[in-house]
Amino acid sequence: MLYIGIDVGGTTIKAGVVDADGNILFKHAGPTGLERGYGSVIQDIATLGLSAVKESGHTLDEVKAIGIGIPGIMDQRTGVVPFCTNLKWHDVPIIEEMKKYTDLPVYVDNDATVAGLAESVKGVSAGCSNSVFITLGTGVGGGIIINDRVFTGSHGVASEIGHMVTVDGGEPCTCGKRGCWERYTSATALIREGRRLCAVKPDCALMQSVDYDIRGITAKHVLDLAKTGDPDCARIFDRYVHHLCVGLGNLINLYDPEVIALGGGVSHAGAFLLDAIRARLHDYVFFKSMPYARVELAQLTNDAGIIGAAMLGR
Repeated sequence: MLYIGIDVGGTTIKAGVVDADGNILFKHAGPTGLERGYGSVIQDIATLGLSAVKESGHTLDEVKAIGIGIPGIMDQRTGVVPFCTNLKWHDVPIIEEMKKYTDLPVYVDNDATVAGLAESVKGVSAGCSNSVFITLGTGVGGGIIINDRVFTGSHGVASEIGHMVTVDGGEPCTCGKRGCWERYTSATALIREGRRLCAVKPDCALMQSVDYDIRGITAKHVLDLAKTGDPDCARIFDRYVHHLCVGLGNLINLYDPEVIALGGGVSHAGAFLLDAIRARLHDYVFFKSMPYARVELAQLTNDAGIIGAAMLGR
């Protein structure tokens, strides 16, 4: 049996034909074209998915379901997307719209959630019944898998782990609260702290690395200098790891996963990041005499959205 997986982003829609083991048999992509409105975008989602089957050499009779990952939340009770910032969608009846173009069952969930599902089927947490996937990018997103199924709670928002408050009265967040975890553990957080460093130490190594243009600072600049032992960036990284471990410890204490998979741009720091987390995480875990989650790097990168969306149907 085959499944259609569709990964919807603000600029690109990616569609693929996936088998029951999570192998992509065929994939292609097209522009999202948000300015046309949700009706046209959803028509393209359906068209791309269905044409992917034809171009793969298979037939719709072999397809069991269509899965769609979106950068927003989905109300599973109503089939409506109540909120999706990147797509500029509010109260969009995505299931009803998809039924205009196909009789196949359609499943929709958050893009980080489906990426977590993909990792649990085909990636670093394959074979684990309980796992957590975390994207460390511009913000922090998550996917929670419990008993081999995605967990999004009663209202579809349970995986918004970036917005758990870990610092009371802390940094203001785009969500309106203060002290959200993503304000301390995202790539954006590393950039902010790097800029603050340069403001007080204008001749520091970080400022030199961007030719004294503070606007050019990226998370990679900070991490690369921390790797070399630069004391200023090493302090930023040390604080970053502390805040990361606070949240990881909370997730372990709440969900007791077998694996926590790290994705997103910051995860490209690789072993440097993993080693720092593994050296300190034990201090943030409640049951210190018991085994706790392995922290690993996600494996599927750009294919996770297609695979995970398809696996919603499985």
